[in-house]
Amino acid sequence: MLDTGLRYVSVNPALERIDGVPAGEHLGRTVRDVLPLLDADALEEAAREVLRTGVPVVDRPTTGRTPADLDPNPNPDQGQDPDRTLSVSLYRLEDARDTVLGVALSVVDVTDRHRAGVEAEAARRRLALIADASARIGTTLDLERTADELADVAVPELADVAAVDLLDAVVAGRRTSLGPSEPAVIRALAVRAADAPDALSAADPPGRTARYSPERLVTECVRTGRPVMVARVEDEDLARIARSPEAAGLLARAGVHSYLAVPLIARGEVLGALDLKRTRNPLPFGRDDVLLARELAARAAVQIDNARWYQNARGTALTLQRSLLPSHPPVTGGLEVASRYQPAGATTEVGGDWFDVIPLADDKTALVVGDVMGSGIDAAATMGRLRTATTTLAALDLDPAVLLEHLDRIASGLDHFIATCLYVVHDPRLGRCRIANAGHLPPARVRAGHPPELLDLPTGAPLGVGGVAFSSTDVGLGPGDQLVLYTDGLVETRSHSLDERLDLLLTLLDDPARPLEELCDLLLRALHHPDNHDDVALLVARARAR
Repeated sequence: MLDTGLRYVSVNPALERIDGVPAGEHLGRTVRDVLPLLDADALEEAAREVLRTGVPVVDRPTTGRTPADLDPNPNPDQGQDPDRTLSVSLYRLEDARDTVLGVALSVVDVTDRHRAGVEAEAARRRLALIADASARIGTTLDLERTADELADVAVPELADVAAVDLLDAVVAGRRTSLGPSEPAVIRALAVRAADAPDALSAADPPGRTARYSPERLVTECVRTGRPVMVARVEDEDLARIARSPEAAGLLARAGVHSYLAVPLIARGEVLGALDLKRTRNPLPFGRDDVLLARELAARAAVQIDNARWYQNARGTALTLQRSLLPSHPPVTGGLEVASRYQPAGATTEVGGDWFDVIPLADDKTALVVGDVMGSGIDAAATMGRLRTATTTLAALDLDPAVLLEHLDRIASGLDHFIATCLYVVHDPRLGRCRIANAGHLPPARVRAGHPPELLDLPTGAPLGVGGVAFSSTDVGLGPGDQLVLYTDGLVETRSHSLDERLDLLLTLLDDPARPLEELCDLLLRALHHPDNHDDVALLVARARAR
């Protein structure tokens, strides 16, 4: 009981135990006097309002520490909340003549219930973070973007600063293991910081490769494949966390007070580490944080592993494809020729587009553009085999339709791949081209004094379908006239009709005198749409005067 001056006048034994103060030491004193570590100002303000209005306050929570909590002194490193949570209710006391006598104050210790609620909320947040990570990490097969997604998920929910580091050998597709005194060659992939510019400056910039000494905590984490945690970072710990004394100074200035590194392990292989620091979050890392970080790292590591193997496989296929594409002189026979090959985006498998310029007898020239349907190393290899076959058959001076029939039989035996192909033979003596088409988009012809046009050719069936005859068409190509051959990656998009894109192609062919190299750049720049994840082969030829 409190009087109108909010001084204790009566205390029961239960409150003695909660407060840790004998009843006699309560009497005549205020709440602030007895319990200075509670939010006494708020409690007394609530009591005055009850005295003034008579409206009770029920189950008002207050958090702090009482003298009963001071001995024994709890160990914060155990991860327990040192504060006590009390539920306080206040009622105005009046006599039979409505004279206000004071305030009745009842207290219930709800610390365990409060802690259980806090733990339940923390568990809910952890589950939500894991669910968020499942949705946000691994949206593409791009290695750097996957690392960025992991860092974005970790900050600020789990840490104030996060870095994703991979062993350089792992990025290159090699397995590696570190000895006890062996440094680690690490490639930084991503770093994020929540309002900690000094800590951000102390991190290795993404894309940079560095040697980490055996004493560094990240090296220990990668070498052992186990988490490394420093709950409370001291000055001597910063030397093992930072990459240099200067970086250690930046981390100290940023207020790094807790550190955690967890390994990124996929399919039994240590790929690298997720490096976490806290600056603004006052709580040190604890056991629950380690469990959460390990779960995030385990999920992300599989995605990172998929991305790095895909990146290595794509690089191999792209190297193979580039090695199979020809290099040709700018002038051959009666033609001036320019070409471009542009691979698909970094997150898309390499395709099977190709082109070729083949000198023939009597100053004739064969022009070829084709597209193997499918992607990856198999498509690139199939493209190489068809290109080799085309070059061999071209030397026999076959009619274009006959040559495509031979290619069709060859393609029928190539692991069920089919391909489109346009084969053109230019004869400068006759000023004409003889063309056969196997399911490919029509070439464009540009002539001075005429609007650009798409040649009307029999389409034919793709190579590999089998049993379909091909036909050849003669088309005039006089001095100064141009022929533009291309694959579908140049003109097809998801958001425009093919007719619209072909019309745009013709619009860009408005200047027959434009240099061919400049024309190739213009067509790629204007037509290769960002949402078209396909490679492009482009071949432009201009007939020369004899």
